[in-house]
Amino acid sequence: MLVTGKQILDDAHKNGYAVGAFNTVNMEVAQAIIEAAEEEKSPVFIQTTCGAISYAGYEYLSAVITTAANKASVPVAFHLDHGDSFKTVMNCLKNGWSSVMIDGSHLSLDENIALTQKVVEAAHDVGVSVEAELGRLGGIEDNISVDEKDAMYTDPAEARKFVDETNVDYLAIAIGTAHGKYKGIPKLDFDRLDTIKKDLNMPIVLHGASGVDNDSIKKAISLGVNKINIDTELRCAYTDKIREIFAEKPDLFDLRKYIGPARENVKAKVIEKIRLFGSNGKA
Repeated sequence: MLVTGKQILDDAHKNGYAVGAFNTVNMEVAQAIIEAAEEEKSPVFIQTTCGAISYAGYEYLSAVITTAANKASVPVAFHLDHGDSFKTVMNCLKNGWSSVMIDGSHLSLDENIALTQKVVEAAHDVGVSVEAELGRLGGIEDNISVDEKDAMYTDPAEARKFVDETNVDYLAIAIGTAHGKYKGIPKLDFDRLDTIKKDLNMPIVLHGASGVDNDSIKKAISLGVNKINIDTELRCAYTDKIREIFAEKPDLFDLRKYIGPARENVKAKVIEKIRLFGSNGKA
């Protein structure tokens, strides 16, 4: 059941829960995400970054994910995570993505607004919803790298101006999370989140959630976060299981016998997150 991101997040916003947005680069992780969502009767986002597109290609990713989504018994949004250009967004629109993110957070406010306006106009014309980002996160995700010392939190007044001028459907804000693995314990600015949510009254997105403690995640959801991105923890679940298998059976060469268990490990992690976010039973 392939749907737009807005269809999923409008309900999450109205009813006070969050939906997991899980990244994939291959068929097995996509299968794990869908199977977990179906078992938990949860709506879900499957995301691909520009790095994933570079690795697998628009056509292959679209074929795998749209097939999985259309066969699913739950609502699935096929999302572009951290779209780096208008051209990338247009290619996704042509190849079946039902939700796109344009990341102009590295630009000035006016430049970010102008780019996002252009994307919103093009995407809305074909019924696709749009996410944008205001503020910058530390850490690394694929080809996006922002020095921690340069990471900037989202300004509430700028967020109001940004949403009013772009008509974006959901907004990713920077409140202290980071991409990749954390070096320490992240401290989230909940007051900033509360202020922005109450003012905008729209779905809010939290990036860099892998590794954030469960209590902080629950508090962020209670204050209005409706979409939570998870990538690093899925990668770790996949590779940790493969390492474990090869440590026990170093001569194993049948791909199915280590990729299959890796898929199941990812599925377990997705189920864990769905229950934490409160989207189980919401499909």
